[in-house]
Amino acid sequence: MGGMDWWAASVYQTGGLSMLLAWIFWVIGSIVLHELGHGWAALRCGDGTPREAGHMTWNPLVHMGFHSLLFFAILGIAWGAMPVNPDRFNGRYDRAKVAAAGPAMNLGLALFCAIGFCVWFPIATKMWFPSLNVPEHVARNVLVFFDLGLMLNLVLMLFNLLPVPPLDGSRILGNFSWRYERFWQGEHAQWIALAALFGLFFFGGKILFPVAQDLSDEITGAIMRGLFQVFPPQGAPVTP
Repeated sequence: MGGMDWWAASVYQTGGLSMLLAWIFWVIGSIVLHELGHGWAALRCGDGTPREAGHMTWNPLVHMGFHSLLFFAILGIAWGAMPVNPDRFNGRYDRAKVAAAGPAMNLGLALFCAIGFCVWFPIATKMWFPSLNVPEHVARNVLVFFDLGLMLNLVLMLFNLLPVPPLDGSRILGNFSWRYERFWQGEHAQWIALAALFGLFFFGGKILFPVAQDLSDEITGAIMRGLFQVFPPQGAPVTP
């Protein structure tokens, strides 16, 4: 591919088939749940559009569409959509609530993965149960699964909170600032948003992934310290 590694090949070379499958699972699954988060919030705010449009489903094709899945297969880039009608919302700040529900879902998934990682790590390394023999490949694959889920969901959360249309951050901020919302309704705003979005897609990862890694380390560190205070290690750690 012109000297540039295909993203799937790079992931496979880094962590093997288990990492590639975990990557695919978490990207598609996290986007689907992100969109369902919007849908559930919209329904609670009085808008039945997500259900009426047939989007309250687990089917990735409905949320992501053929083009998104194709881009993901080729470039590793994907997106989703949830139809909502703000005119049917009940409250003044329901637009912000519905927009925030997607990133909140990613945060919830990240915390789930962080807890899973922190519980599994002392088990896999015999720190809690020294007599329990976990096969090395099982120990590693589960750690990779939770670690990737944590990292990717933090990236998705941070990315979607950026205040650039059509990302959720722009809807949240626009619900609180009419000046900001009016700016994106200007004559050249569409082209500015498109250029910013392309830049974020292709270059934002250089910033978002390191930030997500730092957050991941802080979260897992805090959870691990809390767990070890309640359940102290019984044996010396063994590298999985």
